[in-house]
Order: sequence, then structure tokens, then C-alpha cells
Amino acid sequence: MIDRYQTPEMKALWSEARKYQTWAEVEILAMEAWENLGQVPAGTAQRLWAALSDKPIDEAFAARVDEIEAETRHDIVAFTRALTEWTGDIEVARWLHLGLTSTDVVDTAQNIVLAEAVGLIEEELKLVQDALKSLALKYKRTPAVGRTHGVHAEPTSFGLRFLNFYSALLRDAERLSKAKTSISVAMISGSVGNYAHVEPKVEAYIAEKLSFQIEPVSTQVVPRDRHAELMSALAILGSDLERVAVELRHLQRTEVLETQEPFSYKQTGSSSMPHKKNPVSLENISGLARLLRSNLQAELENVVLWHERDISHSSVERIILPDSTTLAHYMLRRLKRVLGGLIVYEENIARNLGLTRGLVYSQHVLGLLIESGMNRTAAYTVVQRNALRSWEQGLEFRELLEADPECAVKGEALAKAFDPAYFLRHTDEIYARFGFEEHTVGTTSPPPSTIRS
Repeated sequence: MIDRYQTPEMKALWSEARKYQTWAEVEILAMEAWENLGQVPAGTAQRLWAALSDKPIDEAFAARVDEIEAETRHDIVAFTRALTEWTGDIEVARWLHLGLTSTDVVDTAQNIVLAEAVGLIEEELKLVQDALKSLALKYKRTPAVGRTHGVHAEPTSFGLRFLNFYSALLRDAERLSKAKTSISVAMISGSVGNYAHVEPKVEAYIAEKLSFQIEPVSTQVVPRDRHAELMSALAILGSDLERVAVELRHLQRTEVLETQEPFSYKQTGSSSMPHKKNPVSLENISGLARLLRSNLQAELENVVLWHERDISHSSVERIILPDSTTLAHYMLRRLKRVLGGLIVYEENIARNLGLTRGLVYSQHVLGLLIESGMNRTAAYTVVQRNALRSWEQGLEFRELLEADPECAVKGEALAKAFDPAYFLRHTDEIYARFGFEEHTVGTTSPPPSTIRS
């Protein structure tokens, strides 16, 4: 991943030094298991632990692996030779990689890193959920126009939008948790997965130490449907984050301007137009979501491999696994900053609700006419006729209805149809589904020119 979209935590997690450290941990756990079976002299694994404690694997070690791999053209062989040099313990080297094949180490170690990466993503996801929850509660009772097909439809709760996003991210959390469980498997089964040269007890020992499950049936690789499940969870998460971003981008358009992403002091919106404040963070999230979805396609291609193993998946995963987990972490962190500093223009929300001069209440008017005794076709004709005239001539919808002799509801009864509170009357019930009871919800304060959420 390029530095621009790195996060410090993911950069450290996916570093070459961390990769080799994790490989070493798997190798040492295998030694411990062999010791328990009496196949390796007692204390061998502890000597390697101690050596690495005195001289931890770092970037210099990674560089040495690269040097050896340039000759061997094999990363695990280069790693084991570099590890022997690094520790200087020839006796320990005798028992290194005993009964194992390369992918036993690589896949199990990669799953360790993937599980940790998902853990980092889950932490950041919880913070975004909290930000959405806060906005949902704050604007629960703020009437706003709802839009279908991009066109004004009916009043709704401004906070309900954020609750909708919050609900989606709860599902994302469930998918990530399941995917983390699915990827948290150890596979130490040998060259074609039949334990010919390694005891199943070695695999069971390593899995227990890692708090992993064992891969019940493997070949020489962990089946890639597990990785595809994880990539699917990340791709869906990316799409849900983009959904938030696209909504807020639309609401930031000049003609709408109900929200605005934070614009920091000395920030520049355009090299040529000094007035510009652009939704660049939100647009960034939309762009990166495309990468997550495209990377899922690449991982789906990795599910099908030749026979017990080929390495067509390896080159792909060296890119897409660190990139996708890093992008998800970065996107969540960037959206968290946007939501934490989101500017909400309540006066514009109110203005937009009234922009169509009452047309958004047409369905409520229709219902009242039907309740008054008119048949549906006649009532619909009256409402639509006056609605279209309001559109075309820029007249107040309610005034047109009052003047229409065929409109069966007038005066105070008609005025009730134009109350936005009617459309928010079940909002409490929706919020209660998430455990947000009435006493936890504050009402919106009177709208100043700008409210920072």
C-alpha cells in the first residue's frame, strides 16, 4: 500500500519484519509440539525463543532474507537459513521446519496477521458506529425532506438517516466477526495435506496455542473460500462506508447544503477557485471502496487452484490482503474524522423541507380526502391536479387545495396534513429496536446558523 493510505498500525502489522517474526513463531510452536512428542530434544524451542528475544527480527533480518532469496528463489528456504544465521545456533537449526512444508508456515502465519488486522478494523468500526449513533440521537426529532430518485418525497427524521447507516454497520461488524473466526485456522498438515511427515498433534498444539481452530481438511494450502469470505466482508463494509459518503456528498451540494464535511484552518479547496470547500474526504472514501470491491473479485479467482496446490493465488494475495485490510482501516478512520466534525445546517434542512411549497405532504392529503368519503380515484385526481399546478406555477399547494371546490377537506382539518410531526410519529419505535429508549434521546436545540456535530 502506498504511504498516502497507510495507517501506522497496519503498516507495522504488514511489515516484512512482522511477517518473519510470525513465521518464526509458527516454527517455534512446531518445535514445542515435537518436543512434547519426544521427537526434538527438550529445551530446543526455548533456546530459539531466547535467541530471538536477545536479537529480535527487524528490517536488517528482512534484508538478509531478500539476499538469500535472490539466490534460492524460495522465500521459506531463505527465511530458515537467515534465521539460523541470525540466532547462530546450529543445533537448533537441525530441528527447524521439521516435517513441515512451506505453506504450513506461510498460511498459518498469514492467518495470524489477518485475524489481528480484522481486530484493528473492528476497533475502528466501533468508533464510526458510535459517531453515527451520536448523530442519529441528536437529530432524531429534526424534520427533513426524504428523497426518492433524487426527488423530494416526504418528510422524515434527519437522524433516521444516520440510524440507517448505524444499522448497516452493525451487520458489517457481524460479518467481520464471522470472517475473523473463519480465517482463524491453523494448517500444519504437510506437503499434500495428509500428515505423512508431521503428526496431527503438532497442528492441534499450534492451533490451541494460537486460540485457532484446525483446518479440518486441507491440501497444501488453507482453502481460499475462507479468504474470499473475509474479502467479501471488507468489500461490503467498503460499500456501506461509501453509502454514507455518497449521502453526505449529495447533502453538501451547494443547492442543498444540509451538511458539510469539516474544512480545517489553512486547508485549500482548489488551486484556482479560492472559495471552494469540496467533500474530498468523502470522495476519497468512494474511490477506495472501488478498490475493495475489485480486490474481492481477485480473491474469488483464488478459490480455484490446481490439485493439491499451485501458487497462482500467492502473488495476488501479497497485494490484496495487506491493501484491503489497510484500506478498510484507513477509510473507517477518515470517515470517523468527517462524522466527528460534521457541520449540519439546520436552517437549510428546514428550508429544503419547504422548498416545494407543501408538495411533500400530498400523500397525507390524499389519505385525508379518502377518509372524508371521497373514492380513491377522485381524491387522487384532485391532489395530483393541484400538485402539478403548484409545480408549474410556483403556487402554494395548500392554498390551491383550499380554493379547489372538489377538495372535500378544508381549513384546520387540511392544515393538519401539512404537519411534519405526523411523519415522525413512529420514530421512537424504530429507535427502540436498537435499545435507544426515549430518555436517552435529546431534542434538537433551536437552529443556529451552523451546528457542529
